[in-house]
Amino acid sequence: MSVMDILQERGFIENTTHDQELKAYVASGPVACYIGFDPTASSFHVGSLVPMMALKHMQDNGHRPIALVGGGTGLVGDPSGKTEMRKLLTVEMVEENACGLKSQLSRFIRFDSGAALLVNNADWLVGLEYIPFLRDIGRHFSVNRMIKAESYRMRIDSEEGLSFIEFNYMLLQAYDFLKLYDDYGCRLQMGGADQWGNIVAGIELIRKMRQETAFGITFPLVTTSSGAKMGKSAAGAVWLDAERTSPYDYFQYWVNTDDRDVARFLALFTFLPMDEINAVKTLKDADLNHAKFILAYEATKLCHGKAEADKAYLGAMAAFGHRKIPKSILPSSDIPGRVDVGEINLGSGVDVSISSEVVPHSFLENAKLALGIPAFKLYHQVGLATSGSAARRLIQQGGAYLNGNRLDSAEYMVTTADLDNGEILLRAGKKKFHKIKVSA
Repeated sequence: MSVMDILQERGFIENTTHDQELKAYVASGPVACYIGFDPTASSFHVGSLVPMMALKHMQDNGHRPIALVGGGTGLVGDPSGKTEMRKLLTVEMVEENACGLKSQLSRFIRFDSGAALLVNNADWLVGLEYIPFLRDIGRHFSVNRMIKAESYRMRIDSEEGLSFIEFNYMLLQAYDFLKLYDDYGCRLQMGGADQWGNIVAGIELIRKMRQETAFGITFPLVTTSSGAKMGKSAAGAVWLDAERTSPYDYFQYWVNTDDRDVARFLALFTFLPMDEINAVKTLKDADLNHAKFILAYEATKLCHGKAEADKAYLGAMAAFGHRKIPKSILPSSDIPGRVDVGEINLGSGVDVSISSEVVPHSFLENAKLALGIPAFKLYHQVGLATSGSAARRLIQQGGAYLNGNRLDSAEYMVTTADLDNGEILLRAGKKKFHKIKVSA
């Protein structure tokens, strides 16, 4: 199966240019392909995973990915998909963000021995001279055609309108494609659906200036079945940076996947075989929940490594109870605790002694706990409620638990008498836990 077939089967492809010629080109031998990443933050979030996974599929099938960090275009701001102008970043901010993105990209694709390239378009864009750029590049662009692009049209119709600096973005991205073609023979650009106009502009520029055919692939905008944008949770963005979103919380994000999205997300965000993933579509109830845990484990392993994925999984076991996952469900996953159907014990090699350490926790001085803390204040203090009034509502509605027992009063005084093996386990709803540990 070719990499084009793999990307199609797994749901990565929304649109392509030169469909048959593109398939023949990719099948002809190792090719270079590139995706641009916008350095508006120092970390990617889950919404950036589709292009990163696509590059890994390309590399795993013998091709050479080029990850382009937009250190130059980041100083301008891409209007695509935005109804208002992006906040302009300073050179220092862009450079700092680019360093963080490089580190995270390295978790997904190998850069050793030239297997992949990581380039920064600031290297060739920042030093451009405006008049020569207009004469050499700008003359190939039609303003009439540019304003018909969806990304520009949306902004022109908005209240804020389209700034001149953003109007240049399409030319700069097209120039990136030309530069990568000249330097590395790259003839394939991939990107989100909102990048279609920019990608086509680069293809046209290469055709006009080099008389060569280049190609484009766009990915669908991934949303959940509920319509939510990928990468968002109740707590905000789900980051790939462990300092912003802990591996345990990252794991929990995937565990909470909507039932309707499990098979689709397994195809996009793991490398498990498609025949096993297709079998998930028939699962229900407990078995479907088993598949969610495997999705969470595999996604966390890709982002944070196996050791952190093991800890997150075991932490979830400590919070929700031991889960015996049948070996028949997604058998290629090496998630801990596999069992044969009918087996009553956890699989061998599962060390639950460390599992509770990755559950979100905080320390409370023994003297303060001895004086007592109202339950609603404690829930707010540890972040299980956004405010004291929200904590009161949670408790009044029966959604708050202390050491597994439902709290009946928001004014209940939590004291050292509530310690269980030196700890107190708080729960909000079904899936949010926090452990209180006592310090001297």
